[in-house]
Amino acid sequence: MKFILIINIVKLIYLIKIKNKMSKSFGITTFIIQLIILICFFCFFDYKDASATEEDTSRVTRFYGMFQDVHTMIFIGFGFLMTFLNKYGFSSVGLNFLISALCIQWAIIVVNGVHQIFDNSFHTVYLDITSLIIGDFAAGAVLISFGAVLGRVTPLQLIWMALFEIIFYSINEYIGVVKMQAVDMGGSMFVHTFGAFFGLGVSWMLGVPTKEYQKENKSNYNSDLFAMIGTVFLWMFWPSFNGVLAPTDNFSQERVVINTVLALCASCIMAFSTSHFLTKKFDMVHIQNATLAGGVAVGSSSDLVIGPYGAIIIGLVAGFISVIGYVYISDFLQKKLNLYDTCGVNNLHGLPGILGGLGGVISAMTATEHKYGGNIADIFAARETRTAFEQGLYQGSALLITLGISLSSGLLIGKILNSKLFHQQKKKFDDEEYWELPEEEIEII
Repeated sequence: MKFILIINIVKLIYLIKIKNKMSKSFGITTFIIQLIILICFFCFFDYKDASATEEDTSRVTRFYGMFQDVHTMIFIGFGFLMTFLNKYGFSSVGLNFLISALCIQWAIIVVNGVHQIFDNSFHTVYLDITSLIIGDFAAGAVLISFGAVLGRVTPLQLIWMALFEIIFYSINEYIGVVKMQAVDMGGSMFVHTFGAFFGLGVSWMLGVPTKEYQKENKSNYNSDLFAMIGTVFLWMFWPSFNGVLAPTDNFSQERVVINTVLALCASCIMAFSTSHFLTKKFDMVHIQNATLAGGVAVGSSSDLVIGPYGAIIIGLVAGFISVIGYVYISDFLQKKLNLYDTCGVNNLHGLPGILGGLGGVISAMTATEHKYGGNIADIFAARETRTAFEQGLYQGSALLITLGISLSSGLLIGKILNSKLFHQQKKKFDDEEYWELPEEEIEII
């Protein structure tokens, strides 16, 4: 039955392609992609049988609350954070919705596929709620990249960017987590740093918009207010993002929550302080973004015994660096390197992500059995054969590899997206080209 169904679906895809003469239209492309995803789930994924163990029945109870928090971050937090562009609100929320729904499915397939290929072990994958969490994490990386090119890529370009990014994301995650056994509980390296520098690589290849279009990269009072909704949702639920997969043994998950909240509070205070010091008033761009930098930076070490003061220091430094990035570094990158970063993902995710990776290096090198008792191998699995210094070196190597894979793959995909294979966005930072707009909005535009 499965074989017959697959043959019929392949025939349908072929007929659609012929009928549309290999059309590059968005609707046909997304439909075919979803059919391919359907075939993959039909062939390679299943649920466990009904003879559930106690662990199986308690899994949803344990994970569902934090999973929904992460889900809220992906669909509301990231979506509304990008609504600051006054003519791009439909695309910010709508395309965020679309890409997230696609990436969750695609990431489940690709992440499991990469692991099986590299491990040379092929078997049916039994889905559970942690599979959805893995999908959300991968979607988060893609949405970070989306922020770098916001308003400058077509929906079709965005679809293909997401599909390819998930492949490189999964390879990097396998190398870092499985091969190098690096600890990155909150994804400072494997989610935030990867997503930021992949997006920057794509953006670099797309080039800088003309000055005429750069003028459209602006906000108004209402759009900035909507963006603050995204900020507040992300700020509130970030402890769940960092801690959803943390074990409950040895107070690990509890440390994640406390460390993340303290780091976020500190980055919020520092963002307001630094913004006012440098601009004499509060800049809404700083407040929307730099207040979140502590959650990014503390991710790698959030489950470690860094002490409450350590989490606060990380948050303070992250908030300061993020504001400095928006005030000075973004202009430098644009003027000197022709690198245009619409949302400033380098300042919110890139630099704080690197800071978080370095924090993981220091935390690993200073991790002793005195701090963790006899449970240090539960945190750093490789410590059974490595010294603390060696683990720190592996953490640093994982950060460098992440930077290398994300930037190089971003440059490659950006080159492809900017080629003649794709129609390029005509009106930058404007919904009009792809959305049916209310009449009053059309008159304003």
